[in-house]
Amino acid sequence: MMRFVVTLLVGLLLAGCATSRDDSLAPKTANHVELKRYQGTWYELARLPMYFQRNCAQSEARYTLLPEGSMAVLNRCLTPDWKWEEARGTATPQVPGKTDKLWVRFDNWFTRLLPGSIKGDYWVLYVSDDYKTAIVGNPNRRYLWLLSRTPEVNETVREELLSKARQQGYDTTRLIWRVSDSAMAKTSK
Repeated sequence: MMRFVVTLLVGLLLAGCATSRDDSLAPKTANHVELKRYQGTWYELARLPMYFQRNCAQSEARYTLLPEGSMAVLNRCLTPDWKWEEARGTATPQVPGKTDKLWVRFDNWFTRLLPGSIKGDYWVLYVSDDYKTAIVGNPNRRYLWLLSRTPEVNETVREELLSKARQQGYDTTRLIWRVSDSAMAKTSK
């Protein structure tokens, strides 16, 4: 568990440090995200490879809007041997009043050691009008998540998300897809 949290933090820190701030090169964001509608559970459909999720067969994130306008974050990862790993943190707008670009900080001994210095970019690149699907990435295109309110989507929705990610310059051929519940059940036998 601690290893998961530390590697998650280090990954986000490195993503934040490696970020290009040339807005002409950065992916375009959703422009405005209603955090009240965005809160709740999101299932990871697919992600680009990253060290801190290397053992994740299924992942989900739960966001809860806090009174001051930030969001509590609970990331959960189910490993192939059916163990949940969790990381808790907070997402805050990078610019007050602008809700599509967030800083994410996770709460653990490492961030307490260096308060305020460990944070990662969380850019909402797309969210559907009904807030049922979303695409999240970071400015240097190293990280990408295709998200849904359900663990699976139909082929049309899947292709739409892939198309939007490709239009933003992400390499979708490297995506790691969520392991289905039925495939997980087969591995546990």
